[in-house]
Amino acid sequence: MPDNRHALPKRPANHVIVLFGATGDLAKRKLLPGLFRLHVAGLLPREYHIIGSAPASATMTDEQFRAHAKQACAEFSATKPDDRSWPDYERRLSFAAAGPGKTANLEAAVQRAEKQIGGSPRRLFHLAIPPAAFTSMVGMLGDSGLATDHSRVIVEKPFGTDLASARVLNQALHAVFDESRVFRIDHFLGKESVDNILAFRFANGMLEPSWNRAYISYVQIDVPETLSIAGRAAFYDATGAYRDMIATHLFQVMAFVAMEPPVSLSAGPLRDEKFKVFQMVKPLDVRHVVRGQYEGYRSEPGVAADSQTDTMVALRAEVDNWRWHGVPFFLRSGKSMGASRQVVTLGFHQPPMQIFRTYRRDIPADQRNEIVIDFADPGSITIEFLAKLPGPEMSLGQAEMVFTYKGSFASAHALDGYERLILYAMIGDQSLFTSSGRDRTAVGDLHAAAGEPAAG
Repeated sequence: MPDNRHALPKRPANHVIVLFGATGDLAKRKLLPGLFRLHVAGLLPREYHIIGSAPASATMTDEQFRAHAKQACAEFSATKPDDRSWPDYERRLSFAAAGPGKTANLEAAVQRAEKQIGGSPRRLFHLAIPPAAFTSMVGMLGDSGLATDHSRVIVEKPFGTDLASARVLNQALHAVFDESRVFRIDHFLGKESVDNILAFRFANGMLEPSWNRAYISYVQIDVPETLSIAGRAAFYDATGAYRDMIATHLFQVMAFVAMEPPVSLSAGPLRDEKFKVFQMVKPLDVRHVVRGQYEGYRSEPGVAADSQTDTMVALRAEVDNWRWHGVPFFLRSGKSMGASRQVVTLGFHQPPMQIFRTYRRDIPADQRNEIVIDFADPGSITIEFLAKLPGPEMSLGQAEMVFTYKGSFASAHALDGYERLILYAMIGDQSLFTSSGRDRTAVGDLHAAAGEPAAG
């Protein structure tokens, strides 16, 4: 696939977009508002239609779905429905229920939309549905003929519950879609600030030479969340923090931090370098894994009274290659925590401090230089270091240099993770999506060796 990330066309080809799970939480919070924002920015195709879909038992008219989308955008979109572009977006929305063996309404809706658009528009199916329904839904797309050679599919996480189920799901997908048309979404990889890790590392000659075990003492990737499971017990109690966050988001971010320079930023080279990282991760040692539940979790509606599901996980991983041998990677995430953060911290080895022993009055003895990458939107990068305090003595104080997207660029033009990834899927660029089996097999092997389930 050509490297097209630096010259994205202004608009993708014409599309019919089908959102399965269109009445669910993800569609309400992210997908419908995100598509509206892309519409406002002029980044959607010149001609497109969005068809919301839900199980065949669901009953919703086009007008009701448009009202649902309007409420979602009013609540969660940066651009509100009072924008003058709303009527043009709203007229492109319709609804058609569907399920295995009951696809007539959806087939008719797709055909109507394609006739209105004209020509041969592409089809994009977004499976914003429970993971247990992925296989049957993909089978339905194949059996009904809705999946054509001009179709692509976006699959949400978690991709399977272990290595075996991930392979079964891959087989089901590949029976209907070629791998080049499968987009396994991880919205962390769509974040501007995560992608900026690559720019920060590889576009700056002052940084990459020190990005290794000779200079870096530890790496921390921390994503605590103040949110509880918030009514998502059916999904969360069967998934847990490890599958929901560690084996998906945090390992992907770790790969961006630890990878070697790819030959280009297109999908193939990026995936190859991430795969090499996963190959070199040592099997997780259960002695270096901590699991926990927040107080009151078992009282959440839908959670079993004796649930052992983890809502917090902290672990130590090691990438045993020439660049990172001996450097611990600490990955930590949890629900209902005291603060919300999305941070990568790289701590540098401490230099000899003997010459400053008289002057380090209020500086902790273990104070280190750190690079702190905050990848919560809009994102920032902070370099923490010691500097001389003003005055006649050589007294040291903690200082920092800070780059922020908000203060440095026109952050209003930035897209959030889902917005970028939906756009990339329509264009056909897989560079920010996870691949099929190779990196999943590598991560699965290290989890299996530790006695932990591998998640997609």
